[in-house]
Amino acid sequence: MIQLQNRLPAVALATAFALSLAACAAFDPELRSDSPKDPTLTGVPVPAAAETQAVGTARSDAADDPEIWADPRDPSRAVIFGTDKKAGLYVYGLDGEVRAFLPEGPLNNVDLRPGFLVGEREQVLVAASHRTRGGALLFLMDPATLEVKTWGLASAPVSEPYGLCMGRRGEDTLVVVVGQAGDVRQLRVAAEQGRPTWVEEQAFAVGSQAEGCVIDDATGALYVGEEAKGIWRYSIDPAKGGARTLLEPAPGPRLTPDVEGLTLLRDSGKTYLIASSQGDNAFAVWRVAGEAADYQGRFSVAAAGDVDAVTGTDGVAALGGPVGPYAEGLIVVQDDADTEGATGGVVRELQNFKLVDWRAVKSALEIDPAAP
Repeated sequence: MIQLQNRLPAVALATAFALSLAACAAFDPELRSDSPKDPTLTGVPVPAAAETQAVGTARSDAADDPEIWADPRDPSRAVIFGTDKKAGLYVYGLDGEVRAFLPEGPLNNVDLRPGFLVGEREQVLVAASHRTRGGALLFLMDPATLEVKTWGLASAPVSEPYGLCMGRRGEDTLVVVVGQAGDVRQLRVAAEQGRPTWVEEQAFAVGSQAEGCVIDDATGALYVGEEAKGIWRYSIDPAKGGARTLLEPAPGPRLTPDVEGLTLLRDSGKTYLIASSQGDNAFAVWRVAGEAADYQGRFSVAAAGDVDAVTGTDGVAALGGPVGPYAEGLIVVQDDADTEGATGGVVRELQNFKLVDWRAVKSALEIDPAAP
């Protein structure tokens, strides 16, 4: 466990872990990202608002997926989680500085749910897919101190844990793990005598390589991205038996494979699904309600100030409502190639996460949450 004030050791730990991987780098199939190297931004440009420090693993496809937490009583108290899929889990402040690092090995996707009871105390349950340990590695964050600790592993026998998302169904907390081959397991997770317990509720196959997923707690919809095929809508109700509907095909005018990160944002009672279209450096947005999906447009994250543009995005996270200075919501996206400055500086050969103001996206795409 690394506490929040230990900032310099966090970076040092990440760097040390990255160096320890160098000996086996020649055998690593993901030394380079599978994303395209064409820097063309095909969506409506939206300026980047800020960025995080880069993850410690250099010269590799390492940064993967973010998630956001904000204190509902004091939204200035907010943190961003981000995975380094070679090394572990980062905790960032909204200023982009590393606040903590947990060197837990190759973690791919991350999600969270607040209000998780351990004993009589509410904690923030954070889960990340662990690519070698075969399931979801669980963390607890104390919302009072923002201290993060590793809690335990919920095993899920999938091909290789890639995607992960969390949800709520009544009082139950769910973790969905998506294997690289598109095999999916849904777990119900709880705390018993201070330790994690879990039960598998359903299993199904998407069909081919998949990763990104997100759960709409309000409707019970589970969205899964099949990287070369599109976005599917399932249900977290095991009685549905893996029944699904294709929300958007890929390749197509709105999604260029790979279909990667998926996230939901709620604004003024409306819910928006955001998907990273990795193949053309863009993000597609739908307003979703039940079986309906109303396409809103596509945006790309453009350079602004000292922050470079976003290309080849993998993971994406969003949180509606006030998040620090982001009065109506924040979007955080992975950037495949972080550079020094916005005007074509030297490539660091590192990856990081960019912050985007939801108000800027709404303005660019002319989204009006008050519209019927």
